[in-house]
Amino acid sequence: MDTIENKTQTCTWTGASGKNYTYYVHDLTFGFNKNQYGNYIYSKINSDNRWVPIYIGEGDLGERVSDDHHKAKCIKSKGATHVHAHKTSGKMAGEAEETDLLVRYTNAYEPTGCNEKIGG
Repeated sequence: MDTIENKTQTCTWTGASGKNYTYYVHDLTFGFNKNQYGNYIYSKINSDNRWVPIYIGEGDLGERVSDDHHKAKCIKSKGATHVHAHKTSGKMAGEAEETDLLVRYTNAYEPTGCNEKIGG
């Protein structure tokens, strides 16, 4: 387990609002300590050598980025190879960022991704 400060490669994801969010890229085996609130994106590289999101979320990184994630089976079946993550100032900011990214990256929703679209 480690803190998010052990940074490696970064990736910038742009929300529907045009706001850029910088994430740190980690292998799926990377573990986070609890009590680190943030946003995360399970992802893989496509045939065009671009990152594509499989699941976009927010919460306690130590709990949400793990084999116990409620969508772990789906995430693995869609070929996730990495998790992108960064700390966020709190729940409100994290939820706003998650929504902003999901509006832009609709491919993160089922059936191509693993996010569930609320309300159909």
